[in-house]
Amino acid sequence: MQRRTFLTSSAATAASVAATATASLSLPQTAWAQAAPAAPVANTLPPPAFVPESLPGALFGGSARMRFLGFDIYDAALWVAPGFQASKYAQSPLILDLRYLRGLYGSAIAKRSISEMRRAGSFNAEQEQRWLAAMEASFPDVKEGDRITGVHNPVSGARFWFNGLARPPINDPEFSRLFFGIWLSPATSEPKLRTALLANLPQ
Repeated sequence: MQRRTFLTSSAATAASVAATATASLSLPQTAWAQAAPAAPVANTLPPPAFVPESLPGALFGGSARMRFLGFDIYDAALWVAPGFQASKYAQSPLILDLRYLRGLYGSAIAKRSISEMRRAGSFNAEQEQRWLAAMEASFPDVKEGDRITGVHNPVSGARFWFNGLARPPINDPEFSRLFFGIWLSPATSEPKLRTALLANLPQ
């Protein structure tokens, strides 16, 4: 069995349908995803130690688990800068950490990201192709236990780490705003996940 097969089934038809759906799974979509608080959730939690001085005085926002058809996909955790306002999330540095509980192709993560980013704002075909290529370079295939950590800087754009190792940055503030808006924009497809990530912060 390949490592990125999400589930097995004695019914070949059911397995085929599930495999087709999960081949493109990466990020929240209300048609098939369900967010729930990850357990246990502490009121305070330090940001990843390997992220160098990205967020002095970081505040833990909250944690949430993404599920698909009853299967756990990833745990997400958020840290923000002091003075963070949820309605102005793109104006403050922040850290979003994803711990994967299932295998995913990096290309699928990138493609689903593009789809979900449109909820946070519009962009043209040239931006789409440029950002898709940049994400495919930054996001490797993941397996259970892998971790992708992203840092949003409203001035310089997005930086990423995979299991603590730096990946190519995407130095485009507009990309970063829309990418982290997948989780934090009021227009997110997963408002319950957003609420859980912001649970420990002033509203």
